[in-house]
Amino acid sequence: VQLQASGGGLVQAGGSLKLSCTASGFRLDDGAVGWFRQAPGKEREAVGSISIRGGTYYSDSVKGRFTISRDYAKNTVYLQMNSLKLEDTAVYYCALKEGGGPYLWGLSVEYHHWGQGTLVTVSS
Repeated sequence: VQLQASGGGLVQAGGSLKLSCTASGFRLDDGAVGWFRQAPGKEREAVGSISIRGGTYYSDSVKGRFTISRDYAKNTVYLQMNSLKLEDTAVYYCALKEGGGPYLWGLSVEYHHWGQGTLVTVSS
């Protein structure tokens, strides 16, 4: 299984970006997909997740601004980021947990596969 996050870039505060997570070798709708980020000098933190049933979960810091969705035909999961803030600057990663069942969406160890990150830089 290979995951790839893409769509990062430079955006002004208040702007929007849409990140994509694509997979080869696995159907993303056969598992849960999480989004994590790591800012310079900080630990990696969970942003949100979409479960195998389509339920979505978000950290308090992004709730109401970020939305996770799936495109089944494209085998892609998206992270729509609106009203971006300076503190959203980070490398964003997507991760895959194979299979269904309950899971602690914010824990890195729940996920079996990780993609390379994509850098999001929010400027003032």
